[in-house]
Amino acid sequence: MNAEKLFADRIGGEQFGKSTEIYKFEKIKRAKAKARELNPDLEILDFGVGEPDQMTPAPIREALKVEVDRPENRGYSDNGIPEFKRAAAKYMESFFGVELDAATEINHSIGTKPALAMLPLAFVNPGDVIFQTVPGYPVMATHTKYLGGEVVDIPLLEENAFLPDLKSIDPALADRCKLFYINYPNNPTGAVATDEFYDELIAFAQKHNILIVQDAPYATLVYGDERKSILQRPGAKECCLELHSMSKAYNMTGWRLAFFCGASWAVDALANIKDNCDSGQFKAIQHAACVGIADASLAEGIRVHYEKRLRKMVDVLREVGFDAQMPGGTFYLYVKAPKGAGNVTFANAEEASLYLIENFGISTVPWDNTGPFIRFGAVFESAGDADDERVLNELGARLAKADLKF
Repeated sequence: MNAEKLFADRIGGEQFGKSTEIYKFEKIKRAKAKARELNPDLEILDFGVGEPDQMTPAPIREALKVEVDRPENRGYSDNGIPEFKRAAAKYMESFFGVELDAATEINHSIGTKPALAMLPLAFVNPGDVIFQTVPGYPVMATHTKYLGGEVVDIPLLEENAFLPDLKSIDPALADRCKLFYINYPNNPTGAVATDEFYDELIAFAQKHNILIVQDAPYATLVYGDERKSILQRPGAKECCLELHSMSKAYNMTGWRLAFFCGASWAVDALANIKDNCDSGQFKAIQHAACVGIADASLAEGIRVHYEKRLRKMVDVLREVGFDAQMPGGTFYLYVKAPKGAGNVTFANAEEASLYLIENFGISTVPWDNTGPFIRFGAVFESAGDADDERVLNELGARLAKADLKF
């Protein structure tokens, strides 16, 4: 059997599985292994993780223990239980002051990743264009390419506060665009969107007949400002779809639960695609989430945990020469990569990141899309609050030994 001839062109066709290219996260993995081999007793300080370091809040865990034994929770949930949709509506109202119809403007998904993957199926035809901000999360763009769509990268630059420069976009290209993907608070930059930007983007979308896809898994993790939803802005519910995740806000990574909300026509279209792709998340998980999703005290406790860590990380990084500033949101610090260390020169952020892992056991994530930057995550492992100080002091000591050049 010639299996090679069966592979679709979208995944490489006959060349599928033959690429020798090594992606950056695999390089990081290999660099960690090399560091452990060279220094078996060295503690790897892992600031490259992108998921919470703490357990899901106790009320949600306790609720799941009860709900999993209820016979009425067996079977498929399809497009979600009404109780979760109502809880999501309450969350949007209490956290952001946004009123939504739970029946027509909200639907659950098995995490935001599948929702982003399904969106192009609802809107993209061959030759259509989508905009995605870079650096960022490429899932929607990947599936757009699978369908024969064209992906246009919109750079997030430091001089523009890591917001897309809408004025630089060719109007003729915008007229061909179907979806505009944004993510605020932003991973990896930590930037938050302003009301003025949201208003400008909504006007842009209405002018060019575009659906805005605002990916908001970090919506509750903001520092020094109020929480924002694009749906707070005038006209947003006509042209915006916003995605919220339980993973970051409530430490529920792995539970696979999220929801999308906003323009009823877009919710309906995505729900239709979803109904043909999955049979819904386990009802018990949805019921458990209802206990905590609108509980501001649970979200606030998690937010404060990251804020404390981030503020200490800023001090540590600034002490050794990084131009580190508190992010507006998320649990990441996005800083310009060093240009070298000692007598070594780095050509890009990836080289700097790999050098820090292999030589000092410090794991970070490099980004070279729009200049050399490194992302430090405040989701590192420690033995508790008291141990955070030790880990971060160790980070500072190792970076000082690295003799970084900026």
